[in-house]
Amino acid sequence: MKTLETATIPVEQLTALEQFAASTAGPELRDLLLSLSRCVRDGDEIVAIDGSQTVTPSQAAERLGMSRTHLYKLLDRGEIVFHRVGRDRRIRLHDLAAFEEQRQRDRRELAERFAHQHATTEAANDEIAALI
Repeated sequence: MKTLETATIPVEQLTALEQFAASTAGPELRDLLLSLSRCVRDGDEIVAIDGSQTVTPSQAAERLGMSRTHLYKLLDRGEIVFHRVGRDRRIRLHDLAAFEEQRQRDRRELAERFAHQHATTEAANDEIAALI
């Protein structure tokens, strides 16, 4: 794991990076570069990790912001891929990131469903009110 120093990057270079990303880069690279630029502008720390590096369930739970008990339930249900080292479990950072991405997608989808449900309910109420 390596922390990248970003405090000394001039604003002009960030602007040039964003212009390059918007005009020349393909969609995947564009998203990566714009996200990176946004993090630098916000003063966030940027850390490069080796996706094959492994963590213990305790470390994974801490990174995900959940209890170890809940994490073990996710492991037992197969929602997070792991492998065994002796009797201990290890989780690759790549698999942990994939789980987190899926969790974020599921949350967005649920929020959209609730928003759509609310709009549908309002439309139905308006129709009923118009009939009365």
